Amino acid sequence: MEENISENGHATSKIAHSSEISKVPLGHSDEQLNENPQNCGISAKTFKGRNKSMKNTTKNIHICNVCGVAYSSKLRLSKHLLVHSNQQNCVCEECGKSFGNRRKLVHHLRVHTNINSVSCGVCGRSFRDATSLISHSGTHTKEKPFACDVCSKAFRRSHDLKIHSRIHTKEKPYVCEFCSKAFYTGTSLKLHLRIHTKEKPYVCEVCSKTFALSSTLKSHLLTHSEEKPYVCEVCSKAFAVSSTLKSHLLTHSKEKSYICEICSKTFYKRGNLTRHLHVHTNEKPYSCEVCSKAFTLGSNLKRHFLIHTKEKPHACEVCHKTFTRSGDLKSHLHTHSKRKPHACEVCSKAFSHRSSLKSHLLTHSKERPHTCEICCKAFYKRGTMLAHLRVHTKEKPYSCDVCSKTFSVSSSFKRHLSIHS
Repeated sequence: MEENISENGHATSKIAHSSEISKVPLGHSDEQLNENPQNCGISAKTFKGRNKSMKNTTKNIHICNVCGVAYSSKLRLSKHLLVHSNQQNCVCEECGKSFGNRRKLVHHLRVHTNINSVSCGVCGRSFRDATSLISHSGTHTKEKPFACDVCSKAFRRSHDLKIHSRIHTKEKPYVCEFCSKAFYTGTSLKLHLRIHTKEKPYVCEVCSKTFALSSTLKSHLLTHSEEKPYVCEVCSKAFAVSSTLKSHLLTHSKEKSYICEICSKTFYKRGNLTRHLHVHTNEKPYSCEVCSKAFTLGSNLKRHFLIHTKEKPHACEVCHKTFTRSGDLKSHLHTHSKRKPHACEVCSKAFSHRSSLKSHLLTHSKERPHTCEICCKAFYKRGTMLAHLRVHTKEKPYSCDVCSKTFSVSSSFKRHLSIHS
């Protein structure tokens, strides 16, 4: 059905509802006139008599008897009336967003018209209604009144609790029409659909590269700019993102007030301690809704998701090679500069990365602090010991997305991937 954009930003589509059309003078209706007939309700002008007031307009308009929206032609009103019918979803003509019913559309239209705009007294941010403001206020008070009956996790909004509850009930109401995979949230389904549609709606204004996720575009934009506006007042180190500076500042305070009760490791932030505890509990609360792989950290899930979207937002300015992670790009850049700033004080051997130097130093101390509990073999690094354990457990956590072959060691997995590329 034909869609058309009205003059006041309401959704329109073609349908005949002649019985619901009223014809009145343009810009005025009896409801819009003040009780005093000499006052024009549209232009706020005052006239000596009602007749002169009505002469303030010369054309006719057509008003919808359902919601009172006025149009300058009968055709436009006819198209608008489909909003009230069940013949199609309600579509916002300002942004193209569709809604299942008129009530949701009318509520959404406030975004464009700023009706009933209310502001937060703390930060000044504006919202379209009081409900949104109340929800936002929780960010300042840190209040989380909605608690899960199963695991006691608390949320600021009842909607967030509702979504969280589905983890326990295993309810996944959003189903992909292409592959029938189900999801907890509509947003997750929307992201998943881009795998099928190849849609990448986020475009870089610098190089026109497109991305499926807004977060990936933000990361990519940093590759174009060397700007780091957030500077540490203690050591002058600069950062591109304010949250990174905030985390960095904690390193100067030397305060690690959050202690793990299991291994006594200390942390600057409660969130870091909470994430660390997953190491002991083997809990992996972050699950990929595309392949169901689970992760201990949300950041790891975010990085993993790029495997499905095939996005590599971090590009080398020298050879244009692209990478999924910014850390991989930084490591790669050393291949061009040949710079090895980290030197061993014992043998003067130099390394590109501090972590490589740290591992190397263990070769001088002969210290092998990490021991296999099964065969007592000792290792310099914990990671090497964990990789060795898979010899006993037969675990192969690295799986190829192309041919499903599995590997116990990441290096073997990486070598295998080159076969497909």
